[in-house]
Formats: sequence, structure tokens, C-alpha cells
Amino acid sequence: MTDDDVCEVVVTAADPEWLAAFTRRLVEDRLAACGQQVTAIRSVYRWEGAVHDDPEARVALHTRASLVPEIVARADAEHPYDVPCVFALPIVAGNPAYLDWVRAETRG
Repeated sequence: MTDDDVCEVVVTAADPEWLAAFTRRLVEDRLAACGQQVTAIRSVYRWEGAVHDDPEARVALHTRASLVPEIVARADAEHPYDVPCVFALPIVAGNPAYLDWVRAETRG
């Protein structure tokens, strides 16, 4: 991905309200153009030697690839988890007008 490419950043959290507020701060700071949140997902994972099965929320942030490191740093600093789930997926194609909007609404 180049710095100007649009990507989707996924973040999960136990508290949907915390995740919504985190998303809002990222949009206000122009680190993401938008965030589409799903408030009810189920995460099954291994942590510290035990298998967990917990409700979580998930947000898909639309942003520039160049902003991913700053989003990861913000999540590391603000997220209640010791190791927050944050990862970026490339957008390989899409509505050109929407991709231009994402670029226009985020820091260049």
C-alpha cells in the first residue's frame, strides 16, 4: 500500500460505548473519515493460557494507509485492553468518489 491508499482499520473492544467514543475522537482528529460499528460480535480467543468467549463490538474505520501507525498508537495509549486488536486491510477497489471522499476527510 502507498501512503495515499485507502484502507479499512478494524478495532474491537468490550464496551461498545467506549469504542464509539474512540471512533468519534479519531474522526474529529481527521485520522479516519468514518467508522462503521457493529455492536454485537462474539470473540473466541486464547489469552494467558485460557480460552475466552466474550461479547465485543467492532468498528471498521475508513482512512489513509499513512494514518494507520497513528491509529495504532492511539489505540495502544487509550484502549482498555493490554493488547488491543487493531489491524488494517487494503481496499483493492471501490467507488472512486467514495475513496476520494475518504482522502478529503482525512489528514494528507
